[in-house]
Amino acid sequence: MDKAYKEETTTYNNNNNNSNNNNKPPVYLSQPRPQLKRSIVDSAFPPNHPLAGLPTPYQQQQQARLQYYHNRPPVYVEKPSFGLRDFEIQETLGTGTFGRVFLTKFKPSNKYYAMKVLKKSEVVRLKQVEHLLSEKKILSSIRFPFIVDLFCTFQDDSNLYMLLEYVVGGELFTHLRRAGRFTNDMTRFYASEIVLAIEYLHSKDIIYRDLKPENLLIDHQGHIKITDFGFAKKVVDRTWTLCGTPEYLAPEIIQSKGHGKAVDWWALGILIFEMLAGYPPFFDDNSFGIYEKILIGKVQFSSHFDPLARDLLKRLLVSDRTKRLGNLKGGSEDVKRHKWFRGVDWIGLLEKNVRAPIIPHYPHPGDTSNFEKYPETFDGVSDTGDDPYKDLFADFS
Repeated sequence: MDKAYKEETTTYNNNNNNSNNNNKPPVYLSQPRPQLKRSIVDSAFPPNHPLAGLPTPYQQQQQARLQYYHNRPPVYVEKPSFGLRDFEIQETLGTGTFGRVFLTKFKPSNKYYAMKVLKKSEVVRLKQVEHLLSEKKILSSIRFPFIVDLFCTFQDDSNLYMLLEYVVGGELFTHLRRAGRFTNDMTRFYASEIVLAIEYLHSKDIIYRDLKPENLLIDHQGHIKITDFGFAKKVVDRTWTLCGTPEYLAPEIIQSKGHGKAVDWWALGILIFEMLAGYPPFFDDNSFGIYEKILIGKVQFSSHFDPLARDLLKRLLVSDRTKRLGNLKGGSEDVKRHKWFRGVDWIGLLEKNVRAPIIPHYPHPGDTSNFEKYPETFDGVSDTGDDPYKDLFADFS
């Protein structure tokens, strides 16, 4: 733990049934503001009024705007008429196990995009075909202000290509490490946008399953863009795939009990804690040590934590998913109505009319100063006429 954060702590135990099971299942590891002013009341009527509980005019307006954003058609284009030769590869934005992301410029328009380039042979070797096809299918079917846009996909004999929106501000992770930790108001701003994104995904029966600062980008206005949908999955009830980032795994994933949408609300709690503290609530030198701590369920709050933030985290970081905030009868509305979010202008956020706490500096649209630097390597177009994986990726237009 950083010396700066060795403060007085209080401990909260979210699980009275400590687990002694040492046989933990393996997981797919991911590569390791001022207070908003509008106040929203729960009802336009006093608690004892017969019409108490009916939505206020603001809440009705909010639902109408949410519905508009939930129903917008995706920007994805099937079978594009262009290919890799129409792009100028600029530089690497990020790397992964079986590919990398490049900044590219589309020659006909001079517009900048992020291009994810994935080696077919590595995707197959690492048994990630299902995850990749799921990522493409999900991103091509959705569109939301706080989720990165996928414009098209194409392939050659060796690689798969995903053309994505370029988000110039870099990773939230970078800004968090630079700051050490975020203030209560900054954390609430980012958490609010993530709540809206989770609410949208869950309305489409999509579980994200990889929420963490590294997968959150900052756009040119300072708003969140969720990226990397490799672990996302469309699930109506439950799924049993073991995947995610160890520090962010919900107990039910570790215990192979089957999991659903509740895992995203658990991960939101972990993320809020990490933004406020500068480190996650459960950490250790190895994955199995992290799993043990998650199952024990003790959360230590530093003395600087806002009391309402503590209360929210105690309701999100609940081992029993049936009692976890966000997974109760009220769904995402229960989260949004928590007192820590009081005053958040949800409509203003959706329409990006609320000023962000961090506005990234970028001299021009293709600036990459907010990203780490990587050694450059790219083999270029591969049309050998020999593609042993053609049938596997037939739907990757």
